[in-house]
Amino acid sequence: PLCAANIDNEWIPSCPTHLKPVVGIKFDALQQGISFYENYARLSGFDTRLYSTKKRKSDGKISLKYCVCNKEGFRETPRLQSNCKKKRPITRMGCNARITLKLINDQDNYIIFSFHEGHPLTTPNSAHDTKQSRNLTLAHKKYIWIIVVQILELLNPTD
Repeated sequence: PLCAANIDNEWIPSCPTHLKPVVGIKFDALQQGISFYENYARLSGFDTRLYSTKKRKSDGKISLKYCVCNKEGFRETPRLQSNCKKKRPITRMGCNARITLKLINDQDNYIIFSFHEGHPLTTPNSAHDTKQSRNLTLAHKKYIWIIVVQILELLNPTD
């Protein structure tokens, strides 16, 4: 199955267990934890964004880092402007999917402190619409190049 539903009307992405975040997993650096969650998100069909950071007052090190689904929260209602020609689509839908990375005291290691995996109001069928999935493949690039060359030949015929 692509996903499973729970009692809160959220879908839980299906992902290999060794790639799924679990509370207590340890990372040597903060970026490793962030990359781990981004990889999980890509395989599960959603995008992430870095949300909030808390730093220790004593030395300024990041003590907590929150990575969330890009649909987390709600966007403020934009003020109507007379010169605004294009309406921005609603992208924030109150998703609670997130991971919290916490600094282990006296070390430079981070652990997964909390993890919520449910996603409301979206489906894994929309995974192809995510920002991370909008890259052109080599085959697409080659096809576009062939079309461009053909158009240029039509515009500038050589004898």
